Amino acid sequence: MPSRIVIRPREYHDSVRLMRASETIRHEAGVTEAMTMMATANNKKILATSGLLSEDVQAANPDDLIIAVTANTEDAADRAIGAAQDFLSRKTQNSQQALLPRSIEAACTLRPDISLACISVPGTYAFREVKRALELGLNVFLFSDNVSRDDERQLKELAGQRNRLLMGPDCGTALINGVGLGFANAVKPGRVGIVGASGTGTQEISSLLDWLGTGVSHAIGTGGRDLQHQIGGLTMLQGLSLLNADADTDVIVVTSKPPHPEIADRISAFCERLNKPVIINFVGQSGTEEKGNITFTRTLAETAVAAARILNPNCHLSQLSAPEQDSFIARAKAARQPSQRYLRGLYAGGTLCYEALFFLRDHVGGIYSNLEHGPFELTDLFASRENTVIDLGDDAYTEGRAHPMIDPTVRNQRILTEARDPEVALLLMDLVIGYGAHENPAAQLAETIVKAREITRADGRELPVIVTICGTRNDIQNYAKQAEQLRAANILVTGNNAEAVMIASRYLETLHD
Repeated sequence: MPSRIVIRPREYHDSVRLMRASETIRHEAGVTEAMTMMATANNKKILATSGLLSEDVQAANPDDLIIAVTANTEDAADRAIGAAQDFLSRKTQNSQQALLPRSIEAACTLRPDISLACISVPGTYAFREVKRALELGLNVFLFSDNVSRDDERQLKELAGQRNRLLMGPDCGTALINGVGLGFANAVKPGRVGIVGASGTGTQEISSLLDWLGTGVSHAIGTGGRDLQHQIGGLTMLQGLSLLNADADTDVIVVTSKPPHPEIADRISAFCERLNKPVIINFVGQSGTEEKGNITFTRTLAETAVAAARILNPNCHLSQLSAPEQDSFIARAKAARQPSQRYLRGLYAGGTLCYEALFFLRDHVGGIYSNLEHGPFELTDLFASRENTVIDLGDDAYTEGRAHPMIDPTVRNQRILTEARDPEVALLLMDLVIGYGAHENPAAQLAETIVKAREITRADGRELPVIVTICGTRNDIQNYAKQAEQLRAANILVTGNNAEAVMIASRYLETLHD
């Protein structure tokens, strides 16, 4: 099919605007694929998987813009390029644009009552903006990633000196006084406070608390590296102190991607001194145990249930029945071809991916992943090996493009790639809804799965799929509608990640019977 590639040197657009441009031109008549992205190294690999990596693109610089289109006809390809250029040349229309402040200082002058700055700029510029906000007496929610550890440590020490809260960098989620920041869900108010060094971990726990009828007082994000040794848990310790002093919080939840052991011990020792019950979920820790006022849990779902039952001992989390689970496994096994031996987990949420990785590793052995180090580290981010679980929200995939919870293009392409592999026996994925996420992610995912199954069936194979939805019944995407669209595409839908991974693990174990 005809393709067109245009390179516009030194033309920067933010990742969300580029995503919108791609979506716009994909709807042009005759267009089969369209991508607008900055020419970063990993974006070139994405173009390569679609057959759009020309010599000129390979030579482009990271600050060059790439517009790439594949269409059914030459005219359609030309029209799509024109539509993309037209879209990107338009200026944002805002009738009050002249009144908008152009700096943090100007915003504080215009609104002296401001107490929080939300900052989302390229990581290169984040240090300067955060430092300025803290010096002006503001708390900060820092969405930006690609900030160095030295800069993070310095900024968090400054926040502590100023008695201000710095959530981030790379902080994806927070709920403060019922207001969601970044990616967040429509969670009812309640008496459980969360401090999370993980965005989707916080979303999963807060959403499940909503399903359990408990709700959340505040969810304080720390950024994913806060519990690394170099950072020392500075924001988490501060958040724990705030929740311990908060009259609206009766139970405290701690969640984190795998922490440094020394920092994990520091956080646990600090929690022992608090006068409220604390539930701690460090992803990857084994078993469930109690120690004084602390309960250690293994999964995010266990964490939500443990916190909720302190306030309501009779609450329970609904799950698929045993017959429903058994039926899915039996159908998948009956349709499997001998070559189909491996699972591919394609996650948008980093903590959900970690949870899947550790659980599966315990049950089926080594899992290749971009989150692993050592013999099972996935060295080629764009090629799976045997059982593979990948975090598509990792910085390596999001540099110069929107997060997969906003723009599912990269995952959709990876799904089709996995469908061409005759060794794939099962796809395992998350679907994260809520504020900030794609307006209707289930529709795109279901459409992609239909295409993937056309590929597998042409080769005489079936493709079982399990998807967990992270969200609440009140999220703007409509949880019930999202689940309905997935089920209509013959996708097994679970209500939490641990349940999805457990079913996947049971199926993989049957392949060795």
